[in-house]
Amino acid sequence: MRLIKLVSALALAGVAGAALAQPVKIRVAYVVPVANWPSILFEKPGLARHAGKSYTFEAVHFQGTPQMITALANNELEVANLAFASFAIAVQNAGMNDLRVIADEFQDGVDGYYTNEFFVQKESAIRAVGDLKGKVLATNVAGSAVDIVMRAMLRRNGIDDRKDVTVVEAAFPNMGAMLLEKKVDAIPGVIPFSFNPKLREGARVLFTQKEAVGRTQMIIWAARAGFLQKNRAAMLDFMEDSVRAARWFLDPKNHQEAVEIAARVSKRPPEAFDKWLFIKAGQNGDYYRDADMVPDLKAMQANIDLQHQLGLVKGTVDVAKHADLTIVREAAKRVQ
Repeated sequence: MRLIKLVSALALAGVAGAALAQPVKIRVAYVVPVANWPSILFEKPGLARHAGKSYTFEAVHFQGTPQMITALANNELEVANLAFASFAIAVQNAGMNDLRVIADEFQDGVDGYYTNEFFVQKESAIRAVGDLKGKVLATNVAGSAVDIVMRAMLRRNGIDDRKDVTVVEAAFPNMGAMLLEKKVDAIPGVIPFSFNPKLREGARVLFTQKEAVGRTQMIIWAARAGFLQKNRAAMLDFMEDSVRAARWFLDPKNHQEAVEIAARVSKRPPEAFDKWLFIKAGQNGDYYRDADMVPDLKAMQANIDLQHQLGLVKGTVDVAKHADLTIVREAAKRVQ
């Protein structure tokens, strides 16, 4: 009888413990407000239906991806917002073989959507990529996605990116002024900075990222395999809510409210977003964002192979072996 009571007590304790289990903490990184999903994902009430139940969500701001990689390694972050370039570096250089691609953030070079532009001064004598030899070029960070694209285009046109040009690092918001003030001869243009009217007035496009490398899986979400295995149910709920939110923001009928949310989050006027945010309008619109948040692994593989060919990582990465799309695909099926 005592044994039966003991077993019953333990069983009841187990049930009570499960009932009292805390939601899984999911901290998701971002760099640029609005441009990165985590900064605005659940700003529309009612989209995160599982939040506070199976998981809690926190968007965490980082200056760049190197800090995200460190945070992942120290278990201070659950989901990183990485460019294809930083993902390869995390696997190759940081030894994070358990890192997994789990979702799409945005892609470049998709027909009908924006592709990054590389600008020179409107009155410049630079008319072709070959004319950049001996010039000063701006980049955000050596080894970044746009930096890799720029170096690939230089090499395709017979220019040694290490010897034939001078490359200086600068923050994206400052690049337009640097070009117009003739401190540099060429800059990469990324949304929203490439839509600056002053830049458009005083500069012209020399080439686009699509022309340089084709389709690019620019930004992905990544998490460690152990966390995914341990917290699959919570991650499935989180990804369901994320897909629901992505679909809401991408729906044209919600454009005006999405613009208002973007303005509030970024503390910028709505006019800064109204004409392009989440719109398919070629060079006048936004990047491609998959409505089911499924990344293009084939494009990502080609992007990382190029990174290796340029000598920016010691070896390539088999993207298929470092991806787990089972959660996001199942989540997409659950969204009605």
